[in-house]
Amino acid sequence: MSDQLSESEAAQKINELKPKLKQWSQEYYEHDKPSVEDAVYDQHYAQLVKLEQQYPDLITADSPTQNVGGKVLPQFSKVDHQIPLLSLGDVFSKAELDDFTERLKKNYPKVNQFNCELKIDGLSISLRYENGIFVEGSTRGNGQIGEDITQNLKTIPSIPQKLTKPITIEVRGECYMPKESFAKLNEERERNGDNVFANPRNAAAGSLRQLDSRVTASRHLSTFMYNVADYNDIQADTQSGMLAELQELGFKINPDYQVADSLTTINEYIDKYQAKRDQLPYGIDGIVIKVNQLDLQMQIGATVKVPKWAIAYKFAPEEEETKVLAIEWTVGRTGVVTPTAVMEPVQLAGTVVARASLHNPDYLNEKGIRIGDTVKLHKAGDIIPEISEYIPSKRPHDSQPYVIPDKCPSCGAKLVHLDDEVALRCINPACPAQLTEQMTHFASRNAMDITGLGPRIVKQLFEHHLVSDVASLYTLNFKDLLNLDKFGEKSAENLLNSINNSRSNSMERLLFGLGIRHVGAKAARLIAEHFKTMDALMQADSESIAEINSMGTVIADSITTYFDSQPAQTLIDQLKSVGVNMTYTRANESNADNSFFNQKRIVLTGKLEQMTRPAATAWLQDHGADVTSSVSKKTDLVIAGKDAGSKLTKANDLDVPVWDEQRFISAING
Repeated sequence: MSDQLSESEAAQKINELKPKLKQWSQEYYEHDKPSVEDAVYDQHYAQLVKLEQQYPDLITADSPTQNVGGKVLPQFSKVDHQIPLLSLGDVFSKAELDDFTERLKKNYPKVNQFNCELKIDGLSISLRYENGIFVEGSTRGNGQIGEDITQNLKTIPSIPQKLTKPITIEVRGECYMPKESFAKLNEERERNGDNVFANPRNAAAGSLRQLDSRVTASRHLSTFMYNVADYNDIQADTQSGMLAELQELGFKINPDYQVADSLTTINEYIDKYQAKRDQLPYGIDGIVIKVNQLDLQMQIGATVKVPKWAIAYKFAPEEEETKVLAIEWTVGRTGVVTPTAVMEPVQLAGTVVARASLHNPDYLNEKGIRIGDTVKLHKAGDIIPEISEYIPSKRPHDSQPYVIPDKCPSCGAKLVHLDDEVALRCINPACPAQLTEQMTHFASRNAMDITGLGPRIVKQLFEHHLVSDVASLYTLNFKDLLNLDKFGEKSAENLLNSINNSRSNSMERLLFGLGIRHVGAKAARLIAEHFKTMDALMQADSESIAEINSMGTVIADSITTYFDSQPAQTLIDQLKSVGVNMTYTRANESNADNSFFNQKRIVLTGKLEQMTRPAATAWLQDHGADVTSSVSKKTDLVIAGKDAGSKLTKANDLDVPVWDEQRFISAING
């Protein structure tokens, strides 16, 4: 396109591109809420680069091509990068990559090896250590000045607080959110009526830019380190050797790197991981190719923005076209009403996709999607189906704008927007859809653990008018259950026994089962352990709840608001009347003090056959253990069940003690 433009036309086009790219960059880097897909930004950015290459006199200091990342946000302290933390140049085809490698070899004949690494979809970070102790961590910021996020980075298990050697060093790498954590976080945010994150990179950035480190800790972030600021601080003389040395120092590196001595090998590496990207537990958006020899990296140098010895090969976004057949609205247990596009099934990234969440009315309006539209579909973070845009040229001539409903699809009550929320909510406490979801949650494993009471049975109970809320579960009888579809005497007996057994659960299970907004299983346990009885908790003010183990005001306010409502007070009275326990009955401190597991950091992995994972976790916590989700040098014990995978491998690599399930059961039995 640039070949067809005169200098004046190019100047006009550049002036159109710069503000657009600046806006998109600000949304991406500073607000963690991009309005366009990465591929759209990349396409416009590449166009600007080509125009500036053709007319260098048109390059200005404020051009997006002359800046790295975003600005430092005012709520964080500034960190000066003594050695700039640069970005990477991009290529989008193997022909462009061939040009890059051949140009390097021509200008620097000693270049004969490249190191190929996965381009992690995350946020660049810098970690500084003095005498082996972690003292400061920061974001890239604008490349010269970053944000001090030391306390947040200290909550990430893969970042060592102390190195294996007492050296002073600054290490660079990527902080990312695993796909599983990304999916769970967005599900939770959508349930709570909050904006969802567009991709794992923005989720990781939003998690690191928290003023409350506990929020960061709850997001299950991880890291891969891949570079040092000053090569004089290490012994290695190659990029691949540097990665091995960083691993020896205690850093987590991505093991899937490969040294290549030819373009053929580089292309094979690209093809291999482009095919495998959907199976990886973290997101990648390309491959980074670096000159392997460190002395040549220093000789080749960098521009003001990018190193000239490295390039990022960006994967083309995997998209398919499909047609929107309908837009369905579903009601969650908190009353949030969520739109979902129902589409003609299409094969995408290894799976058949026929549905995609449209998140909330604002999102739906921004996308401008209508029933009958042909849309482009991709997977956010390689995991969540998402519509990027509709195709105007394929919109039916009789198409009509989609009208957002104003009544609940379940009960017909008027939908409302609560303050500071993007979601529509049904606030009718008797809404059948909410009650169904609430009861399913109440019966779930981490809540009251009522075996056999899944969504299908709950739905039938409501349809047969056998229950009206969770308290009415405890008034069911044998005859009632026999009226359910495919429910025999044995099934009825088992379910009644499970419901009856749940009456004696410790208070924290009930507290979590009530479905109070922001109160997860761990918070419920800490709160129950502190107040001991439901009555004491209901009488507590927000300040006293917030002080528990630094619980915070968000959870505290949510609890006091819930118990201030008359329906909640009535429900608790009803649960008391049917004999549901209202006190904390977990093992006391003396039991924990005398336990082998007391104050030990333990990881459960694989499938346990003699007890459930939640039951094992609860038993360990009762006996003073800290049950965590990831293996590190600080892990005291790994309990491995059947088909244990990467956590078991890492435990063996770190020489962490490993027990099988039988040894654990023997310990439980004394």
